[in-house]
Amino acid sequence: MTEEKVVIGRDGEYPLDGILTLPDRTEGAVAAVVMVHGSGASNMDEKIGGCTPFKDLAEGLAERGIASVRYDKRSFAHGRKMVKAGRITVKEETIDDAVLAANLLRCDPRIDSGRIFILGHSMGAMLAPRIDAEGGDFCGIIMMAGTLRRLEEVMMSQNQAVLESTKGLVRMIVKKQVSKLEKLFAGLDEMTDEEAMSKKVGGGTTLYYFKEMAKIPAADYLRNSQKPMLIMQGARDFQVSLEKDFGLYKELLGNREDVEFRVYENLNHAFVQAVSDDIMKAKQEYAAERHIGPQVMDDIADWIKSV
Repeated sequence: MTEEKVVIGRDGEYPLDGILTLPDRTEGAVAAVVMVHGSGASNMDEKIGGCTPFKDLAEGLAERGIASVRYDKRSFAHGRKMVKAGRITVKEETIDDAVLAANLLRCDPRIDSGRIFILGHSMGAMLAPRIDAEGGDFCGIIMMAGTLRRLEEVMMSQNQAVLESTKGLVRMIVKKQVSKLEKLFAGLDEMTDEEAMSKKVGGGTTLYYFKEMAKIPAADYLRNSQKPMLIMQGARDFQVSLEKDFGLYKELLGNREDVEFRVYENLNHAFVQAVSDDIMKAKQEYAAERHIGPQVMDDIADWIKSV
């Protein structure tokens, strides 16, 4: 494979370092994937502990004849600047840059402009149909460890799982934090945009970040999309649920012939071998270096080639 440094949004206010990975020994233009991060500030490899899911995917797909572009998330590269600018939503944080990345690929003669796919992981999977609808215009949509639930609902669910895993003084502290979040999110839909913007959740994030996302539910983007989709889930993922999250995708899209579903029995949220099923051990879960295995790579590559 060949790796080339690129800059997403080079002439804009928030340029992002990235890498274009190209397969060797190909004839003609190739299919390509835009990789979209999950929540939080992530580098281009989506590094978490010793795991680098996007780097793994880029290399694995290149070995199978598929190009990709990955890049630093805007909140990783320009976090302070974004906070100063205010009014942060997923549009500024994620959507705009994914569209710019797709356009960069379309301008490269080595890429088949009619065969550009989006691969979203975690919250990136949740946003992938919206990115497609709001300018991405991809050939197909790959969603890894995504959800159709509202972001605050997922957050509360994760916090509740932490609460149930604690005892004594720690439990009391966590219970206070959960109660504080519940009160903060209560009545969100009835708040004006201005009210939501005035209430901080943490760092530079306000309630408006959640309110804006909820204006059009993720499920609505999927209902309105005619694009082929691949939906993937690790069975030992304790951040999104096989039952609650993957199950909702199957309920909504299970009767469509152009949607495929894949479950990986021993893989976690990062699609590497799981160590624990305890959300309280999240740090240990990702600490050791592990890599996405060939089955996941084969499934993504085979699906892309079939579309």
